[in-house]
Amino acid sequence: MSASAAPPFDPRDPLGLDDLLDPEDLAIRDTVRSWAADRVLPHIADWYERGELPGVHELARELGAIGALGMSLTGYGCAGASAVQYGLACLELEAADSGIRSLVSVQGSLAMYAIWKFGSEEQKQQWLPAMAAGEAIGCFGLTEPDHGSDPAGMRTYAKKDGADWVLTGRKMWITNGSVAKVAVVWAQTDDGIRGFVVPTDSPGFSAPEIKHKWSLRASVTSELVMDEVRLPADAVLPEVTGLRGPLSCLSHARYGIVWGAMGAARASFESALDYAKSREQFGKPIGGFQLTQAKLADMAVELHKGILLAHHLGRRLDAGRLRPEQVSFGKLNNVREAIEICRSSRTILGANGISLEYPVMRHATNLESVLTYEGTVEMHQLVLGKALTGLDAFR
Repeated sequence: MSASAAPPFDPRDPLGLDDLLDPEDLAIRDTVRSWAADRVLPHIADWYERGELPGVHELARELGAIGALGMSLTGYGCAGASAVQYGLACLELEAADSGIRSLVSVQGSLAMYAIWKFGSEEQKQQWLPAMAAGEAIGCFGLTEPDHGSDPAGMRTYAKKDGADWVLTGRKMWITNGSVAKVAVVWAQTDDGIRGFVVPTDSPGFSAPEIKHKWSLRASVTSELVMDEVRLPADAVLPEVTGLRGPLSCLSHARYGIVWGAMGAARASFESALDYAKSREQFGKPIGGFQLTQAKLADMAVELHKGILLAHHLGRRLDAGRLRPEQVSFGKLNNVREAIEICRSSRTILGANGISLEYPVMRHATNLESVLTYEGTVEMHQLVLGKALTGLDAFR
């Protein structure tokens, strides 16, 4: 193509990445973007300041209505979208707020995915249609107060008592916990680690909400407490034993984070770009100064490299060729770069950058949680290190 035939340069899509998307991809992206603009952006600063997510059940039903819950799963009322389409939805949701994307990720990529992948047909029929519609919110209990990066050391235990299971233990930092109707809880058993589908109205189950957070404030975060919760024999996920179960769910959720982090970065970058063109100092917009332009150029490069990486991983997932190490590659890079984009954006906004009138500080603080959940920086570095060298440095 000759230079004269090239389309105009788009500051918000400098690499022309929209050319990678087909009409259905664009329609799904635009649907989620419009929903977030209408239902989240007008209220999110207030929710964040109050440390609440009011109307979470209504929001879940609305997300179900647009097909955003368990959207890459097939059957049982799920949308059956491609991995790329799911990623685009995560990007748009996190461009509104990481807490909203976390709600969707935990619902679809952790709780629903675990039941869809490892559950019995009865468990799937009982829970997945209601979860896809947003009528039932789910949570995923793996992390414990003393065991995060080393889930093999979990202390939650399920013992057989006749035909029943009796589940005892605690889980920590559980998104959706206090509003969930069902929890997928991983526990030690005499036969190894197993997953259990636990209705949250079971006697002995409680989910006190965690307060006083400075990150993911517009998100429900809870502890799960299981005090001899009695479950029937068919509560166990029958198709998996061992850490392969929860770790495969985490890999699915981490893939969404690869996209989502770029949504937070994009919102911060676009806020800084608009501000730089309108804020005047020394007689002209600050966007006309070399140092500001250098910051904007560097942010644009990392932002769109990250989106391109997410696209690549999504195409591999759709082709059945995505490896967990590649998901670690994406999560490590994109969250780390997203935080730096937020911090650079904050410097362009100056003092206004700390105000909730702009999204930058909210995204920056949210990303501090995203940086360490679903695997810390160090764990993903070691996953890649092992893949590169063939040597295990975890222990």
